Amino acid sequence: MKSYSFEPGAAFAAQLDSGDILARFRDEFYLKPDSIYLDGNSLGLLSKRAEQTLLESLADWRELGIDGWMDGNHPWFYLSEKLGELTAPLVGASPEEVIVSGSTTVNLHQLVATFYKPEGNRTKILADELNFPSDIYALQSQLQIHGYDPDTHLIRVKSRDGRFLDEDDIIEAMTDEVALVVLPTVLYRSGQILDMERLTRAAHERGILIGFDGCHSIGAIPHSFSDWGVDFAYWCNYKHLNGGPGAVAGLYVNSKHFGAKPGLAGWFGSRKDKQFDMEHILTPAENAGAYQIGTPHVLSLAPLLGSLEMFAEAGIQNIREKSLRINQYLMDLVQHELGDAGFILGSPTEDFKRGGHVSLEHKEAARICKALKEKGIIPDFRAPNIVRLAPVALYTSYTDVWEAVQVLKEIMANKSYEKFSNERGVVA
Repeated sequence: MKSYSFEPGAAFAAQLDSGDILARFRDEFYLKPDSIYLDGNSLGLLSKRAEQTLLESLADWRELGIDGWMDGNHPWFYLSEKLGELTAPLVGASPEEVIVSGSTTVNLHQLVATFYKPEGNRTKILADELNFPSDIYALQSQLQIHGYDPDTHLIRVKSRDGRFLDEDDIIEAMTDEVALVVLPTVLYRSGQILDMERLTRAAHERGILIGFDGCHSIGAIPHSFSDWGVDFAYWCNYKHLNGGPGAVAGLYVNSKHFGAKPGLAGWFGSRKDKQFDMEHILTPAENAGAYQIGTPHVLSLAPLLGSLEMFAEAGIQNIREKSLRINQYLMDLVQHELGDAGFILGSPTEDFKRGGHVSLEHKEAARICKALKEKGIIPDFRAPNIVRLAPVALYTSYTDVWEAVQVLKEIMANKSYEKFSNERGVVA
């Protein structure tokens, strides 16, 4: 990231906005008046292009009925492959290695069912204790399906401080008992980026396959999955990629594994020209499409066409550069304005280790989030004590960040958060 000389005033935020090459994309999104949205790492906002491509697919259904599968604006039969092609540059892969299909957890089940091959002494799966619970549930389930006790066969690497993982600890845990490694690209609480290239190399040196959960990195940081030799990856598309609530997810499979029989077979994993032969013997696609299972959810795919078009125009390197700068600006403002308010920075300070959000730890975090929402600032709470703030490169301005920190400063000075309970809502 290019360095800059921090200044705390509003004029400096305006100066940064005037030099923002991505500022034009802000007008593409539906931004609520009198509100500042800093929760794009949980659910990205709706863009006008995503709305348009959804409406076009609805029109195909209205006008064409079943012929929408092959005709119309966006033929549904090839939509997952088309979106895989558009997503591939964001993960550093060839179009054939990426498919947009399923959900995060369904795709994890599919990939583990395909690539977890316990044999001899190698029967364990290596994960970490800071991973998102859904991944752990899926890994526990897969072990049980194979007849193994998750308490002994799921290794969860410990964090030294409760915030971050040390790659040395992960590599040390790659013993000759491990058959598969599944890790996050970015830790969902702290925003730490793991060194995927190093971890992949270490796993392969030990004869272990490795895959990554890219939910908190896709659309926020560049990846080079193919060059790094990553075996597989999976992710959601409703966070930084702004695909909408319940958006269809994505997966990557390295081309060296093409031909591996899908662990969970379904007819949309068929080779396209064979799918409607209706044979009882599956002829899998010869690419990542083989790992699809069921019929794609067309109306949850369609918004991604518009959203990914913007990512192609903006460029993931430009997005990353602004993300780093605006998050550094946020951290500098917090330190300057709230240095005595009891916040602890729970994210890495180094650019190469930090993803697309900033975590602030505070014993009153749940209350503070509620107070922010009352003032029109939309943050995210993560138990037990984290306020997550995610300035998103395509629609958050530096002035937004400045104003949000001023509101937070006022809340802390007046202790207006005390009127709320320090407990999370049903959805946090």
